[in-house]
Amino acid sequence: MRTEKFFRAVDLVKTFEGIVALKHINIDVAQGEVVGLVGDNGAGKSTFVKLVSGVYRPDSGYFLINGKKFERLTISDCQQLGITIVHQESTTADKQTIWRNVFLGKELTYPLGFLKINEMKRRTAELLEGLGFVAERATSPDNVLRNLSGGFRQGIQLARALDFTANLAILDEPTVGLSLAESQIVLDFVSKIKEKGKSVILISHNIYHLYPVADRFVILDRGSKVGEFLKKDMTIDDMSRVLVSIARTGHFPKEFEDKNIDSNPIVRSTYD
Repeated sequence: MRTEKFFRAVDLVKTFEGIVALKHINIDVAQGEVVGLVGDNGAGKSTFVKLVSGVYRPDSGYFLINGKKFERLTISDCQQLGITIVHQESTTADKQTIWRNVFLGKELTYPLGFLKINEMKRRTAELLEGLGFVAERATSPDNVLRNLSGGFRQGIQLARALDFTANLAILDEPTVGLSLAESQIVLDFVSKIKEKGKSVILISHNIYHLYPVADRFVILDRGSKVGEFLKKDMTIDDMSRVLVSIARTGHFPKEFEDKNIDSNPIVRSTYD
């Protein structure tokens, strides 16, 4: 099935003092698609996030956003293009209300500088409803964030990042440190984001968190892209076997090579 790509990272290379962190990486995502980016520590996932967010500049390669070429992306570019990044570290103000967190640093004001409090509360309530917040204490914009579970607090981070305008959300290890129930809350939010036609790159080392919500998987290992699969072609047990094999041997299992989009030009051209 052919799909129109919103975001493409093309042939990205990044080195640090002679150490290659990313080696000619190609990653893309279509509108309304969830791509799971998976790999162990040191695979290059964090470097990729920092290239997209403008923290690092690629040594070579470029980005294509809606067909427009960028040699590098800046924070301003991401804001204008509707690319938002939710980092692994929490950036919420847990002693503040939900609505203050959603609009933290981007408050709505009248010409004289007074806050549009009612407008921000209204928009926060709409956003919470759209993301599927159902617990009573999570649906009121006036509730204090520290009263929510870790999963709901992470959900508020997603809500703040999306803020009605994002086209692509890049979520860096959003379930780290969460219980199983809290992780499921976050994954439910990701599904809601997709239902709204938004794109997501979901980054994790845990395939069991990625598999339920991702449409496609990209595997990184020691800075290289070693595999790419459509979910419909791989069971979760298949994916687990592939990842274990790569981690233990550094090699890709031959039994799955025919399903690897990245190394199969026929499958790639059909998909792309």
